[in-house]
Amino acid sequence: MKSPVLLIVATLTAISAWATDVAGTVKSVKGHAHIERGNARIDVAIGTHLQRQDRLVSGPASSVGVTLSDSTLLTAGPNSTIELSQYAFDRSTRAGHMDTTVRRGTLAVVSGQLAKSQPNQVVFRTSTVTLGVRGTEFIIDVDASTKSTP
Repeated sequence: MKSPVLLIVATLTAISAWATDVAGTVKSVKGHAHIERGNARIDVAIGTHLQRQDRLVSGPASSVGVTLSDSTLLTAGPNSTIELSQYAFDRSTRAGHMDTTVRRGTLAVVSGQLAKSQPNQVVFRTSTVTLGVRGTEFIIDVDASTKSTP
């Protein structure tokens, strides 16, 4: 018979590992959107978790609002493709990094704790520009006709 203490430690370790994979949570959805995670395609609903390296894709007349673990607010507009290339945030030290690519469409951003404590660690990219975050609110609009690499 396994020790109850070992079972609790194993459970907490599994929860901790799961929690570190969750970068954010979908808080609002209008229309249709999905997440591409590896080879999987996950329909987005309120409460869906976003992980680093996920690609968020919104359909026509759609939008998706996501709150990241550092309280950054991301809102993807219609026909948008957003990749959370890298993301890590430690709530206790407020250390981490974020690297997000807007492939097409629009992304409205309200910066969270990471951009306030470590602005040099927050980067947003498009096919033509890399933005370092120095402000708290901004919008990125990538023209659908702009060439972008997958």
